[in-house]
Amino acid sequence: MKNLDKMVMTVNHLQSLSQEILKEAARLGADQAEVDIGRNKGFSVSARDGEVETIEYSQDKSVDITVYFGKRSGSSSLSDLRPDAIRAAVEAACHIAKFTDEDEASGLACREELAFNYPQIDLVSPWPISVEQAIALACECEREALAYDKRIMSAEDVIVSTIEGLHLYANSLGFIGYFPFTQHHASCTLVAKAGDEMQRDGHYTVATDAERLESISEVARQAAERTVQRLGARRIPTMKAPVIFIAEEARGLLGSFASAIQGGSLYRKASFLVDHLDKKIFPDFVRIYEQPHLPYALGSSPFDDDGVATRPNVFVDGGVLRQYSLGVYSARKLGMKTTGNAGGMHNLTIQTGNKDLPALLKAMGRGLLITEMMGQGVNLITGDYSRGASGYWVENGEIQYPVSEITVAGKLQDMYKRVVEVGNDVDKRGNILTGSILLEEMMIAGS
Repeated sequence: MKNLDKMVMTVNHLQSLSQEILKEAARLGADQAEVDIGRNKGFSVSARDGEVETIEYSQDKSVDITVYFGKRSGSSSLSDLRPDAIRAAVEAACHIAKFTDEDEASGLACREELAFNYPQIDLVSPWPISVEQAIALACECEREALAYDKRIMSAEDVIVSTIEGLHLYANSLGFIGYFPFTQHHASCTLVAKAGDEMQRDGHYTVATDAERLESISEVARQAAERTVQRLGARRIPTMKAPVIFIAEEARGLLGSFASAIQGGSLYRKASFLVDHLDKKIFPDFVRIYEQPHLPYALGSSPFDDDGVATRPNVFVDGGVLRQYSLGVYSARKLGMKTTGNAGGMHNLTIQTGNKDLPALLKAMGRGLLITEMMGQGVNLITGDYSRGASGYWVENGEIQYPVSEITVAGKLQDMYKRVVEVGNDVDKRGNILTGSILLEEMMIAGS
């Protein structure tokens, strides 16, 4: 009840604050204005050598203001919520607008697009944990992980954290919307040694509801297991072979797709998927969509950064690109309608098959299982893909030995067409929901 009362007070305060900002913008002559307010508070603890290493408390506030004078716009940001600071920020935004060029695509969303009747989504479940209890959990995680195998020499970091947040958006068309959320996290990163070889790996769990977190013992076990399994890593010869991206790394493949169909990339001609609407880019069985209203999901949101209602868009169906991901501005630049994706997608999901990871390994037979990607070698303009990787070599559907110091390369256009199957081992620890993905073939650069 105490937390609820505090939240009501915070919401009331931020709603009043947003209206003061909009009124000040109107007083200074702005035709339209919008304000985005975020407020987060929480703490994070880390343990090492059986003792607390750091305790960090956070209470962050951010306010982003945009004003429009006709087709000219100006923006400012601040974290100081005192009245003088707010007035100065609004004045700064108005001053900037006087010097910008006119942009026909600028301005608020149309009134009929705004989420005046947005849904209430369950995204709040405070974790009643004290700092002392969090420290005890972190120390327990480290202790159990170190006891798993004598080759584990140390814990690089063990972290337990919790955040309660609130996001509010309002504009001069009369829209005001907000939603609270929570996010809880525990992670363990370890270092193992055998002879002169050292390897590092870990595991983490994150959720909006602490009841959905994996247990500390499970985090410790998986972190330890993953770390010792990497010992004895080898390089493999350069070759072409089938590849499986484990679910947490398969997110990156879909993340590149999401970036390539984002409005900003498209109107700047900075995507290999420009002019690809209604063209086939994946095999027939692939369906990619978003689920913005999933309760307790990390990517859920009732409205986007423009205040437009989010909706369950289908981006790929039957392997064909059906629509782009657009906010109001990018939609206008492209002569289209917003899809409610200003600020990104919400729980982007790829339809899975019926195989778990062991079954996918059997289906692949011989090839590379990728468990970690390194580097940023993705060119969205050309689709060129080249990144460092590590994982395991697979023969006869069984893992044989760990692999490191390799690079996998291809073009995203070809990689997407060569998706063979999507596993049902969906990783829900993020805004992209996918299982492991098997690709028919990639170039692997090794020794």
